[in-house]
Amino acid sequence: MTVSTFARAAGLSRSTVLYYESVGLLRSVKRTQGNYRIYGEQDLRRLQQICSYRLAGLTLTDIRTILNQSASDFTAVLENRLASVTAEIERLREHQRSIARLLRNSGLLKWKTMLTKEKWTEIMQNSGFSQDDMHRWHAQFENSAPEEHEQFLRFLRISASEIASIREWSRTHAGS
Repeated sequence: MTVSTFARAAGLSRSTVLYYESVGLLRSVKRTQGNYRIYGEQDLRRLQQICSYRLAGLTLTDIRTILNQSASDFTAVLENRLASVTAEIERLREHQRSIARLLRNSGLLKWKTMLTKEKWTEIMQNSGFSQDDMHRWHAQFENSAPEEHEQFLRFLRISASEIASIREWSRTHAGS
């Protein structure tokens, strides 16, 4: 496979593949007489492993450790990542609780009438949240603080029927 075909097979850009090669995640491959890189199935399996680890949020350094070390290193890296994700989730839950407390004390907040569903969605998107991230956020909020979640949705001036729909979806997709 050429580098472009190889990259497409993994759903990556050509430049990402070349970068992975330059930092040692992928081995340097054979080249044709025309100096084109040629990748094989073994290279593709390694690239797919790298993609799986990136999807789990592992750093390139952690991925290099996993790919080049023993099974115990693999376990240690994944356990560390899991602990990091768990801590981040707890931090986000604390954010939810703080937002809910602020909303309960909305008399202290003068901007209540300024924030709408559309503005909140725009803020979340501009902060890097995808649609899936926002869905997970709602599911986590509903799961950890259902009353506060409902209050927050009311605060955004969302209709009662849409609130019911969001909460129902959030309950059925908690943990997704």
